Amino acid sequence: MDIGASSIRLVQLSHHGSNYRVDHFAIEPLPQGVIVEKSVQDIEAISDAIKSAVRKSGSNSKYCSVAVSGSAVFTKTISLPANLADADIESQVQIEANQYIPYPLDEISLDFEVLGPSARNADMVDILLAASKNENVESRQDALESLGLRAKVVDVEAFAIANAFELIREREGIRNTETVGIFDIGYDLSTLLILRNGRVLYTRDHPFGAHQLLEEIMRRYDMTAEQASFFKRGEPGPEDFEDAVLEPFMLNVVHQISRALQFYSSSSEFANIKTLYLAGDMAMLKGLTDVVEQELGIKTNVADPVTGLQLAPSVAASALSANAPNLMVAMGLALRGFD
Repeated sequence: MDIGASSIRLVQLSHHGSNYRVDHFAIEPLPQGVIVEKSVQDIEAISDAIKSAVRKSGSNSKYCSVAVSGSAVFTKTISLPANLADADIESQVQIEANQYIPYPLDEISLDFEVLGPSARNADMVDILLAASKNENVESRQDALESLGLRAKVVDVEAFAIANAFELIREREGIRNTETVGIFDIGYDLSTLLILRNGRVLYTRDHPFGAHQLLEEIMRRYDMTAEQASFFKRGEPGPEDFEDAVLEPFMLNVVHQISRALQFYSSSSEFANIKTLYLAGDMAMLKGLTDVVEQELGIKTNVADPVTGLQLAPSVAASALSANAPNLMVAMGLALRGFD
């Protein structure tokens, strides 16, 4: 269950042999302002949208996975001696968290994952800390519990996207050691993620999103938000739409990606990206991948985590495919059920 700024995205998977099957799927729009910069503003409106999404999907599961956004999460990789027992690791993580996390420990939800031997010292193991303020986690749990649902997993959006990308990597034969970028275009925030060896090496949010295109359409053509979404529905727009509005927006996307890559190039994890994937609501804009590839000189694809999966008879293949790049977080969360 991906609780996004513009919609609820629900995906339920099951395992069939060596493949996964999409058993249930739904997208339910959210009223504007319910989530602002990935912070929950109206729990009741979210609960109503979740209820509608569950009903439309046909799912009867009482458990789900949800995620908090990167901007609301503090992460840090630390190194500890490799010979520590599990209980000692947990207590040491608490001590380390107290040093690095800028909030009292009783105000945060904290978890960690042992990543494996440290590349810098064979006697140490790298451990990923992840923490978020309790309110970020509890607001999502409250919205679910009001409907009789329970969050078995609360993940981080960036990690969920990385999880979903494994489906793409395996399908397209991308080497695990290859450095890949994902630019996720959200409603009011976009995120650059850099992945290698199944890990998120770098992530950063940028204040740019799909709302800028919608607002320009509304302003220029005096349309409501519903009318201005014509391009999402595949409907023709005003005669000058492509030249006057769409092309400048695409060039703005290129500018935002270029700016995001400049920030990344100055990070300690910098490595050249061979392929860039576009995710989110705007990724399916006709011609966007071509414009990005031509302007930036980086091979650019649409992030599609659903192609090649089996589908239950009740799942509308066309709707699932049309929304594929907008389902990266939901797919990654659904995959957590098989961990």
